[in-house]
Amino acid sequence: MSVSNIEWTEAEKQVAQTAFKTAQAREAQAIIEEVRKTATAIVDLEEVWRLHDFLSARRHEMDGKYDYRYSNLIFVFAQLVSDGWLSLDDLEGLSQEKRTKISVLSQM
Repeated sequence: MSVSNIEWTEAEKQVAQTAFKTAQAREAQAIIEEVRKTATAIVDLEEVWRLHDFLSARRHEMDGKYDYRYSNLIFVFAQLVSDGWLSLDDLEGLSQEKRTKISVLSQM
């Protein structure tokens, strides 16, 4: 079975959607907290531009990372587990085969 041609049951699609949204919300909250902390310490224009650059880079990173095509989800989830935005427990309800693939890929 190719990783990109994996079949997803309706129940797994629900688990995947919930996990995807959970990871996205966790990462967004971390960015918001970082922005709040950084913004309160800004004292000159150069720091404003650094904050802008930080936000631009994070947006680009998140836009590329959060790809909800089923053909990519195994890889997306592996990256999110590796980055700490998801745990394998968040993926409970996916088949053991999918969880094993995600676990192995997340350690690479």
